[in-house]
Amino acid sequence: MRIRTLVFGGIALALIGGGAKFYLDHAAALGQAASSAPAPAPAAPRIPVTTEPAQVGSVPIEILANGIVTPEVVVTIRPRVDGQITQVHVREGNLVRRGDRLFTLDSRFNQAILAQQEAQLSRDRALLARAQADAVRYQSLRGEGFAAQQRFEQAQADAAAAAATVRADEALIQQTRLNIEFATIVAEADGRLGALPLQIGSFMRLAENVALGTITRMDPMLVQFSVPERWLPEIQRAMRTNTAMVTARAEAADAVPATGELIFVDSTVDTTTGTITLKARFENADFRLWPGQYVQVSMVPRAEQNALTIPSASLQTGQNGRFIFILTGDGTARRRPMELVRIIGDRAVVRGELAAGERVIVEGAQRVTDGSRAVERTTAPQRVTSLN
Repeated sequence: MRIRTLVFGGIALALIGGGAKFYLDHAAALGQAASSAPAPAPAAPRIPVTTEPAQVGSVPIEILANGIVTPEVVVTIRPRVDGQITQVHVREGNLVRRGDRLFTLDSRFNQAILAQQEAQLSRDRALLARAQADAVRYQSLRGEGFAAQQRFEQAQADAAAAAATVRADEALIQQTRLNIEFATIVAEADGRLGALPLQIGSFMRLAENVALGTITRMDPMLVQFSVPERWLPEIQRAMRTNTAMVTARAEAADAVPATGELIFVDSTVDTTTGTITLKARFENADFRLWPGQYVQVSMVPRAEQNALTIPSASLQTGQNGRFIFILTGDGTARRRPMELVRIIGDRAVVRGELAAGERVIVEGAQRVTDGSRAVERTTAPQRVTSLN
């Protein structure tokens, strides 16, 4: 009996000891787990951005196009008589004035013809004088009854024929003198000479129609360009009010734009391209524009009032169209959908839910999302542009 009691007592003590150990081990595990739990995450840093204010004001309507410089006058130098070139008075690329001598052709053959014709004229004038004297003599004899009427009429006819022969001789002489004058080829317009393919010794034939060169008028100069037909109402309005300002600029980085006036609007729209051809005239005393040169053309028919503009660099494109981010007063970036109307320099004319003065994120816009925390940079000066 005593042995059974001792056995049950030992079992009870063992159970109590095991429970205590389980409790202690569980408490230690809970303490270790509590000590290894992660600390609360720190707040995300704000994204540095730069902003510019949205602006509302007067913005010019700008029509952009590519144009080509075309001369207003190009004169092709061609001979008017046959002859060999004996003198060249100019060089390729020279600036010439109207009336300047360019080439001289051999005119000795025409001068010989002229001498022959002048001798013929002297003989025919002598014959004319005798015929006129006979006519006067027969007229006086007819009045006294010594000459018949028929003889008098013959004398008058001979005098008229002699006079006609003299006039023909004078016309031939004038023609020959012109041919001699045409042997000296002069400039028919002010401008710059092009290449001269023929030099001294070349023989020119009028029938071959060979060009001796060209003279291109350099001032003023025309620029021809084409714009989409949707701009036609604006262009017509500007032509009526004489307010269309056109500028042309060469592709060189340091090129200075030239300012001209619109002088021509084509009578038809090109149905294959949907464009209309225009021409503008530019003063070109400094030879800023060169024939055949490609230029960038800008035409401003008028200015649009109360236009909403933002920096063009702030405009982004997504699956649902264009959008921007603005920075609110509490430092939150908010996405706004935008409709692009046109680009003017580094500003974009837009339509959308945006008020004048709201801060549009320019630099750093690709790093923010809707609801991101952002802060205005203070290390770099703020850049603000305006079209007003």
